[in-house]
Amino acid sequence: MSKLSNNQGRGYEYACLYELYNALSEVRAVEIVKNNSLEAAKRAYSTLTDTEKKTYRISAKAMIPAIIECEPRMIEDDGDVLLLYIQKDEEGKKGDVRDIIIARNQLKWEIGLSIKHNHFAVKHSRLSPTIDFGEKWFGINCSKNYWKEVTPVFDYLERAKHAGKKFNELHNKDSKVYKPIIAAFINEIKHQYSKHTVLPKKMVEYLLSKYDFYKVISVDSKSQTQIQAYNLHSTLNKPTKRHKPKIIIPIASLPKRIISIDFYPRRNNTAELYMDNGWTFTFRLHNAETYVAPTLKFDIQIKGMPTEILTINCIWK
Repeated sequence: MSKLSNNQGRGYEYACLYELYNALSEVRAVEIVKNNSLEAAKRAYSTLTDTEKKTYRISAKAMIPAIIECEPRMIEDDGDVLLLYIQKDEEGKKGDVRDIIIARNQLKWEIGLSIKHNHFAVKHSRLSPTIDFGEKWFGINCSKNYWKEVTPVFDYLERAKHAGKKFNELHNKDSKVYKPIIAAFINEIKHQYSKHTVLPKKMVEYLLSKYDFYKVISVDSKSQTQIQAYNLHSTLNKPTKRHKPKIIIPIASLPKRIISIDFYPRRNNTAELYMDNGWTFTFRLHNAETYVAPTLKFDIQIKGMPTEILTINCIWK
């Protein structure tokens, strides 16, 4: 991720956090928990132009009424304090994609928001000679055959690195690098699924989150903020003592079966995964750096999901 993209992403987190604080503190006691992640987001926000800051604040404000209608416990004043905080990046590596946590400790209740600025990517996971993606993604070590297939490709990249080459200088990059790695990835998924039927569920929990969450996406070009509610474990949308949520979030089903995984048509660098219950993902492999390195990066997109996953489009005012 470029420094500019990083600052925009963190800056948007900061804008969302403080617009939430401003709105909720009018109706109940709210506290922002200070930590290093908050300071990093604040520094990123300070690098934005005045126009960007205004846009981010407008975008953040737009999503708040809908989130409140989904989660009335945010505004229930029960004599306790509502806590707002930005999570550490390390939590994402553990399978928790939530950037902002909204919590009431006395009630033992919390929800989380995954904050995105102008992009819909699910993950940007890497493959390398030392990354066992199977262990990381679904808790099953990659097979010897997987390593046998990918090692010659990463060795080739290592040699190109020592030669000081750029990725755009590699000849037949599609057939020499991307295609064999994608083929090995596809073969490994098929192999492990044939032995472990829990793989589809574990894979989606890795790609999305181990925890239920709301994804908040600022779509600046459309002047709207999109909310996607991932209520996979029935932890979102809880009522208060007196009120039910005004917007009902259905419970979506995790997949149990892989229907197919193969190359995306006419693309040597992309795999396409179909699972039951409406889940579809694409995995586009690309070089993460200008100069060659023995590491590659996935741009993972969700192309299909259960109809129970509610999407709310919040138009900016």
